[in-house]
Amino acid sequence: MKKRVLLSIHPEYANAIFSGKKGFEFRRVLPKRTVHEVFVYATAPISRVIGRFLIEEIYEGTPDELWKRTEPLAGVSKEKFDAYFEGKRIAFAIKVSDPILFSRPKPLSTYLTSKTPPQSFCYI
Repeated sequence: MKKRVLLSIHPEYANAIFSGKKGFEFRRVLPKRTVHEVFVYATAPISRVIGRFLIEEIYEGTPDELWKRTEPLAGVSKEKFDAYFEGKRIAFAIKVSDPILFSRPKPLSTYLTSKTPPQSFCYI
């Protein structure tokens, strides 16, 4: 059985993942369970599950260490990266592998009985 999560991601970053400009998804907190596959819920105004990717690897370190390792495929500016991790001593980067953009975005109800998207992620 594949272990999967549904991640809420702003459309700007979700689109960058599927266009190949963003090879890492940054997180302040990771799921406690081992996860292999991520379904991407693009937040408003899209409000749909638009695709999925596999997790190749997860990097952990200080924000400065993480930036040095991920910068070429960060898909965000250093200023946005620093703002996101402000006050955090440990940061995480999920390395994206095999991203697939769905030909038709799917409603949240395809994956969750709740009509409320996850704040960060939820298991599916």
